[in-house]
This record gives sequence, structure tokens and C-alpha cells, in this order.
Amino acid sequence: MTVTTAELVADATSLIENLDPEQAAREVADGALIVDVREANECDGGVIRGALLVPRGLLEFKADPRHPLHSVELDPDRRTILYCASGGRSALGARALQQLGYRDVAHLAGGMQAWLAAGRPTSAR
Repeated sequence: MTVTTAELVADATSLIENLDPEQAAREVADGALIVDVREANECDGGVIRGALLVPRGLLEFKADPRHPLHSVELDPDRRTILYCASGGRSALGARALQQLGYRDVAHLAGGMQAWLAAGRPTSAR
């Protein structure tokens, strides 16, 4: 049996913590790591202030402390919040981080679209 991408995202979303823009903003202000999983060219219109850019295709490699591409900012013990353009990639990414042993991970439901619609600030990449 095969599944659709919508089903994959729905499954991931049901297994992770989903934050609205206000919740995410509060947590980032309190020190949570915010990770933008969009591609670099998608960030030309701005990013959430302080975001670490890790394109979705590299997330597992950058997040795995045992992998040579590991980014030291990504720590399985640190509160980590992912976002993308609309929430699909970040939901899949958050689920992948859980599977890698990240204990305190969430994603911004609705992604950058929800962030902007809520009137939240962005900064240049």
C-alpha cells in the first residue's frame, strides 16, 4: 500500500508538537533554537530572527551528532522548533528529529505563512 505526501504530513503532525506563531515566538525569546528548513532561495524574503538555516534535505545529517556533517547548534537535548513555508516539511523534519532521539522538538504549524499572517517580525537572511 502506498501513501500520499498529505498522509505522510498528517501522520507526522499527529506525532509532534504543533505551535502557533505566538507560542513559537515566546519560546524563541526564551532560548529555543529556531531552525528554518526551507531552501536558501526561499529565504530571500526574510527569516525568523535568529533562525539557523538547515535545508530539509540536509536536516538529518546536520542533526545527527555522529555524522561528519553535524552542526553543533543542533543538540538532541535543546528545545528545537522547525519551520518551513507552510508547515509540511517542518512537520516531517520534526518527526525525523524525534526518530534521531531529539527529546524536545516542535514545529511552527503553518510555517512562515502563518508567522507573517500573525504580523510577526522577520529579518534579512
